[in-house]
Amino acid sequence: MKSLSSGSASLETVAVRLRGKIQGVGYRHAAVREGHLIGVRGWVQALPEGDILAVVQGTPDQVDKMLEWMRRGPPGARVMEFESEVEYTGRRFDRFEQL
Repeated sequence: MKSLSSGSASLETVAVRLRGKIQGVGYRHAAVREGHLIGVRGWVQALPEGDILAVVQGTPDQVDKMLEWMRRGPPGARVMEFESEVEYTGRRFDRFEQL
């Protein structure tokens, strides 16, 4: 009876803000690919000033793996600042996507 998910109890949502050399290196596209591989949900978005915002949702293990990847990013990226904060929300995302 695994489909009677106890998974929502262990669902974690984290908001992330990144700064550094992260635009023009395919960061958002790579983040979506990595998010799909890991199985997280949420979104990633570039801001006009060059920062990237993201919301990552999944099991604690999935979220940890995604945050670890986001600290490095794709080849060519250089993350200089990484801020993350747990969000307490009832919202459930369907997939991980670029906004």
